[in-house]
Amino acid sequence: MSTTWQSIIDSAINTRRFLHQHPELSWRENNTAEVIRNQLTKLGIQWRECANTGTLAYLNFESTTTSKTIALRGDIDALPIDEATNLNWQSKTSGCMHACGHDGHCATLLASAHWLKLNEHKLNCRVVLIFQPAEEGGHGAREMINDGALEGVDEIFGWHNWPAIPFGQLLCPDGIVMCGNGTFEITIKGTGGHASQPELCQDPVLAASAVTLALQQIVSRRIAPQQTAVVSVTSIEAQSGATVIPQQAVLSGCIRVPDETIKAQVNELIKEISEQTAASYGTRAEVKIFPRYQATINHPQQASTVRSNWQTLFGQDSLASSIATPIMASEDFSYYLSEIPGAFALIGADDGEGHKAPCHNPEYDFNDKLIEKVCHLYASLVGINGR
Repeated sequence: MSTTWQSIIDSAINTRRFLHQHPELSWRENNTAEVIRNQLTKLGIQWRECANTGTLAYLNFESTTTSKTIALRGDIDALPIDEATNLNWQSKTSGCMHACGHDGHCATLLASAHWLKLNEHKLNCRVVLIFQPAEEGGHGAREMINDGALEGVDEIFGWHNWPAIPFGQLLCPDGIVMCGNGTFEITIKGTGGHASQPELCQDPVLAASAVTLALQQIVSRRIAPQQTAVVSVTSIEAQSGATVIPQQAVLSGCIRVPDETIKAQVNELIKEISEQTAASYGTRAEVKIFPRYQATINHPQQASTVRSNWQTLFGQDSLASSIATPIMASEDFSYYLSEIPGAFALIGADDGEGHKAPCHNPEYDFNDKLIEKVCHLYASLVGINGR
């Protein structure tokens, strides 16, 4: 077993690249869970299964001198994307890749587990390590909580790599750090027919195009300029022959909002605008709304602790003070923060050396240099030093 700081970091980088080569989608992370549990067992760390493919690990739970318990979280699932990096550790699974860096988050938490175990006698608190599945829309955090992940936990901390921020810069504001989200599906039903006789049809493709344009008025004209919101139509499906007007078209998309009040308003406007616009083209719109995650809202005391520790570790200029918040992406870490105090940080990955591709992009790759930095942060949050 590695016993030096650098050997632990090097091992974590190897683990990260192995996980990158073998990605698994939400709720299918069986092999990933096996890697995690095997490493924890070799380290002599007590663990238990949680929410099937999730894992909880426990440190310093034999202590009788501390009453505080801190949780540290890393997510483990991948995305249904074909990788296009051509790196030596490129995904070996067609149609699946770690395009959001959860391989790196997982490897970082494993490295932290290793270092904390070696220094368990120095801990001034109990520590729960949360290896969470299904962050990518699968509500993994909710299911981990339902299976007892936060029982007895006083505070929780998590992080996400962020290519849009310069390397090593940390963003961890008081209050909202990432928006809530939701998705929608709009089925436009019309009357198909021959393309040469549009007057005998009710064209769902034309109606879908009009609905797509009309939905843009939600942010530009129906929401106050002071409010933060995004409405994006991301897919239009209306397969047909070149000379055939189809029976229906299906629109899909997502929203990003700062709170549940704005979410309810946006969802109602999506329904209203879609139905009325479709009707004006002689078609009918059926709207399905899928609520996903609430906004990720940091607790001020814990957010301040993260910022202070990061500056102590990496200097007074290490905060990403020029980045506007909230970030419009979403995170199911919001479930944890709605239950107990904690904070979630975004940490810059763009070092000018090939780590600029955004998350969810086929050319994305996690910056391995972040592993050491975040291991320092996690160690400091539970009261010990790295190295």
